[in-house]
Amino acid sequence: MDDRYMPVVWWSALLLLTAWFCVNGSSLERSAAFLQEQNDSMVTQKIYGHVRETGSYNPVIPMRVLKLQPRSALPEAEYETLLRIVEAEAGSEDETGKLLVANVVLNRVRSEAFPDTVTRVVYQESEGKAQFSPVSNGSIQNVTISPQTVQAVDRALGGEDLSQGALYFVSRQAADPQNMDWFDSHLTRLFSYGGHEFFR
Repeated sequence: MDDRYMPVVWWSALLLLTAWFCVNGSSLERSAAFLQEQNDSMVTQKIYGHVRETGSYNPVIPMRVLKLQPRSALPEAEYETLLRIVEAEAGSEDETGKLLVANVVLNRVRSEAFPDTVTRVVYQESEGKAQFSPVSNGSIQNVTISPQTVQAVDRALGGEDLSQGALYFVSRQAADPQNMDWFDSHLTRLFSYGGHEFFR
C-alpha cells in the first residue's frame, strides 16, 4: 500500500472504533445499570422481604426503613441492654419476632413520650412497676444472648423496621387480664406476630 494512504487508513479505523464505542458503550452502560438494579433488588428482597403474620388479621406487615444510628454509634452498655431485653422478651421467637421487639424499644427511644436512651427505656417504671416483665422478675440479667438475637438487633440498628411504629407489645396469653384490658381500651392494635400483639 502506498504510504500516502496510511494516515487515511489509520484515521478511518480510529473513527470506526470511536463510533463503535459510542454506540455500544451506552448499551454497555445500560446493561451494567440494569444488572446493578437487579442485584440491588435481589439484595433488597433478601433483606427486606415481607413478613407474613401467623393470624388472619393484617396478613402482611408493611415495612419502613428508618435512618438510625449504626451499631458503632450506640454505646456498648446501651447495645448490651438492647440485646438482653430482646433475648429476655423474645428468646423463643424467630428472628423477625426478635427484630420487632428491638423495633419497639428503638421506637420508644425516638418518641417524646418515653426516655431518650435504650437503658432508660428498658428500666423505666410507671407507678412503681417496670415497663418490661423481664426487668421486674430479673430474668433480663440471666439470659444467654443468641447469635440470632445479635443479628436481629443489628438489623434494627441498621434501620430495618417492621413495627408500623408500635410502642407496645404484649403476650395476651401471659398478660394479667387487667393489663390486657388497658391495652385493648387505651391503645390501637396494629398486628400480631408469633406470641406477641403490637400496639401504638
